[in-house]
Parts: sequence; C-alpha cells; structure tokens
Amino acid sequence: MLLEGKTALIPGASRAIGRAIARKLAGEGVRLILPTFDWPDSIVEMEEEFGEMADKVLIPPCDLRDQIQVQGMIATIEQRFGALHILVNNIERGGMPIVHGSYDEPHNHDQWDLEMDTTLKAKWLLFHHCLPLMKRSGPGAVVNISSIAARTGRSGPAAPVFNDAYGAANRAIASFTETWAREGAPEIRVNELMLGFIQHRHGEETRGWSLLDDRERQGIVAHTLLQRTGSAEEVATAVLFLLRDADFITGTVVRMDGGFVLGGEGVPALPKGILAAGEE
Repeated sequence: MLLEGKTALIPGASRAIGRAIARKLAGEGVRLILPTFDWPDSIVEMEEEFGEMADKVLIPPCDLRDQIQVQGMIATIEQRFGALHILVNNIERGGMPIVHGSYDEPHNHDQWDLEMDTTLKAKWLLFHHCLPLMKRSGPGAVVNISSIAARTGRSGPAAPVFNDAYGAANRAIASFTETWAREGAPEIRVNELMLGFIQHRHGEETRGWSLLDDRERQGIVAHTLLQRTGSAEEVATAVLFLLRDADFITGTVVRMDGGFVLGGEGVPALPKGILAAGEE
C-alpha cells in the first residue's frame, strides 16, 4: 500500500514505541492523529517533535476507554482530514507484579479493570468506531500491538513482569485480529504484531526492569534466542512492513520477541539409535 498522503491514527505516540512508529510513518508522508491522555511530560516532548507538521498532525485529548470520546475524536478526524486509512492499535496498560504486587493489595483495587479496559476494550472501541470511516476511505490497514504475555502468562523468567489480567487481555487480541480481518476485508487488512521484551516496553528503560535483580534480567535475556532485547526502532520497522509491504497478509499474528517463546527448550543431538547397518 502506498503510504504517502494517507492518514494514520496512532495512540501511545507520547511513549517510545508509538513515537518511533509515528516518526517512521511521518517519513513516508503520512498524516498523523496522535491522541493523548496521560504521561504529561511525554506529551510535551511529542508535541515539540511533531509540532512543525501543523497541517499534517492532529493531537486530540481522548480517553480511549470511553466510547463517547472515541466517537467524538473520529468525527474530528473526518472533519479535519476527510479520511482514515491506518490504525496502529498501540494502546495497553500492564501492571508488572514486581512493581504493583498482588491484585489483593488495596492499592491495586482498580488494577485488573485498568489492564483489561486499556489493553482490550480500548482496542475494540478504536477499531469498531474507526472501521466505517476506514471503509469509506479506500484501501487501508490495521496493526494490533500485543504482547507475548498472551503466550507465557505469569510464568518462567517473565513472571515478575507480566500480570494475570494483562496476559489474558493479550490472549484475546488474537481473536480480535482474526474477526476484524474478516470484518475489514477486502478493503482493510488487519494484522497483529506480538512483542517480546523491548527497550522502553517491559525491557530496559522501564521501572519494572530496573527493579529486577541481575539474575532475573540475565534470565530473561538468556531465555531469548537472540540474547538481547529489541528496540522501538525495530518495532517501527516491522509495523511499516505490515502497513506498506504486506499487501497479501491479513488476519495474521507476527511474533517479534527475539525467540523468547521458543527459548525454553534446547535441541539435543540426534541419538545413534539401536539398529545396525542393514537392519530395518
């Protein structure tokens, strides 16, 4: 899909991964809608970076968990740009056990709902209310950003980082991806990018990573086949591929985890067997 002149909605662009995706698409000549809600310091940085694109960027405040606000934002997008071609569904909230502790703690009274509403409900609201405008706008694409917490749950080296509700919510995103691919076809392709440990997202430069001890951090890296975490730039490059170059891919989950999910099992040498030459 040719991206120049297209319009993209990218939530979470005040943070590292969303910002890298927005930067990558801006370089392709895409107009940007970058909704904001929390992280005020990061929002200021984002506004400073993209402020020079005044006629090609819209930065509306919006609680993406709220249906009325989402509908209002989409009406504003249609009024401002007249079309919407791309949705990068990059919105989530995952409480790290090493940071938040148990759901039973009084300070976590709303944590379960926050993880579910932000990681799952907000994605549904965005797609559901964006789809009519996207269909009217011509060929387009959706990328759902998810986590390998869907596969690991709260287990193994990832246990201090992935909370139960967060894992369950991410497991459900694959169902959305397949249903939405059917619903969007043939105009709108829908794919999912499932992320592992990425710098600024579960990995380095996060509060949770800094609270892990050396053994726990080394355990995560050792469990990753490529022996490192990923970067926001690598995520943005993968998103660009799914949007621009993957015209015959829809309804697919692409796992980008450096091999973390596969890292628990080694491949032993083949045994010699018991048969002598000529035996069957």
